[in-house]
Amino acid sequence: MRIKIFCLFFCLPCVILLNQKAKAQTAGLGIFDDQTDVGIVKHKGSARYDAKLQQYQLEGSGTNIWATSDAFHFVWKRMKGDFILRTNAAFIGKGVEDHRKIGLMVRTSLDSNSKHINAVVHGDGLTSLQYRKTVSGITEEKKSSITGAGVIQLERKGNTYTMSVARKGDLFVNEEVSDLDLGDEVYVGIFICSHNADVTEKATFNNVRIVVPAPATLVPYREYLGSSIELLDLATQNSTVVYQSPKSLQAPNWMNDGKSLIYNSEGSLYKFNLKTNEPTVLNTGPAKNNNNDHVLSFDGKMLAISSGDGGPSIGYTVSSAGGEAKRITQTGHGASYMHGWSPDGKYIVFCGERNKEFDVYRIPSGGGPEERLTTSPGLDDGPEYTPDGKYIYFNSVRSGLMQVWRMKADGSEQTQITNDDYNNWFPHISPDGKWIEYITFLKNEVEPGDHPFYKHVFLRVMPIGGGPSKVVAYLYGGQGTINTPSWSPDSKHIAFISNSKLLFPVFPMSK
Repeated sequence: MRIKIFCLFFCLPCVILLNQKAKAQTAGLGIFDDQTDVGIVKHKGSARYDAKLQQYQLEGSGTNIWATSDAFHFVWKRMKGDFILRTNAAFIGKGVEDHRKIGLMVRTSLDSNSKHINAVVHGDGLTSLQYRKTVSGITEEKKSSITGAGVIQLERKGNTYTMSVARKGDLFVNEEVSDLDLGDEVYVGIFICSHNADVTEKATFNNVRIVVPAPATLVPYREYLGSSIELLDLATQNSTVVYQSPKSLQAPNWMNDGKSLIYNSEGSLYKFNLKTNEPTVLNTGPAKNNNNDHVLSFDGKMLAISSGDGGPSIGYTVSSAGGEAKRITQTGHGASYMHGWSPDGKYIVFCGERNKEFDVYRIPSGGGPEERLTTSPGLDDGPEYTPDGKYIYFNSVRSGLMQVWRMKADGSEQTQITNDDYNNWFPHISPDGKWIEYITFLKNEVEPGDHPFYKHVFLRVMPIGGGPSKVVAYLYGGQGTINTPSWSPDSKHIAFISNSKLLFPVFPMSK
């Protein structure tokens, strides 16, 4: 289920400026402005940015970040307003001191006695939220129940700061400090401290993000944040940004040759070349105002797309090379949102709104009578075939929260697959048939039957044969992030959309 997207707030010159400034940063510090040794350090620190990997390597010394003053190496950007910082960080080597430190920091100034807050992981695994409320004041601490966190997030909302941490693969655990006034304009970034004046330590920072979230005044489906297309390496859980736009980009499908993606934006479909990192409009003929329910056939030759021109969404098929779209859903029905092809190409499954109920339907890919496969009250959505054609996975709200379900291809034996305290949407089966990917929303942010833009979400995978789920990406996104199958053909990567009000400079574009 989707609402068609229009964006009236950006123009081509904005995109050109975005690209120019991004390219100018390639040889610099990526998303950061500068780097500094804060306080008195015996050995000068340094930071190196690998633009291809989008990885930072920090080297620094410093006695400590504690008590009434600090000494460490800091890579920073000046920021105002609310933001979310996130990274996967790890020390290089065994190290010397148990309390060497790496993490994320927000400071009022670059003075050693500045007010600050930091989400920090120590050499011995201690993970904590540390903060100094006043200039030259004593540093205070809230220790996390998690030790050895590999994923660190620090969010500012007004004068409230929330640390979210996890071991890679796990869900976040939070600690919070409220009423901490660091001023509106602050220094934000990543840091390293050796905890020994005579020692230099090293660390790597991957998946470094500075997110500017949606303001409370944003009008959904009328106003939009910028978008990043990211490619996630499942082996390392590191992702790289390959394209950014101030517009709303949604739902990347990975084409069978592994060389291109298809996504939608502002009612059009685009083919995105992964070698040149350039998008081109895909011709869909009479199908205008396309939304983010578009899916490739298993052989990669056809697309099922969903389009509404001032009325309910209609299902079409069209060549994946572009051409004249053919309508397949019937007139006089409610909205139809295309989600999955059968492996033999004979059927398409979709979410259909009929008589104010949303259920999973099957229809011949050439058009014809539709068949209702689910009948439970409430929303059933996101149906998708397994590569062997035996099962259809979908998400359903019938058990209270949104969860992943499975049924046989004829609609029988409907079985709940996930059963946790989150809202889980859009199961996608890997091409090798071994894994299920899905997106998870927090129940305190999102109602079970909704999947809005601009929320804290997780991408998770689980074995198709059963077993625990693991988080593979922590991000700010939601609607349009993975509405459609986004696996690479070799099942080793996932394409997805993350969101933020874009900053200048932004991530460099790879060429």
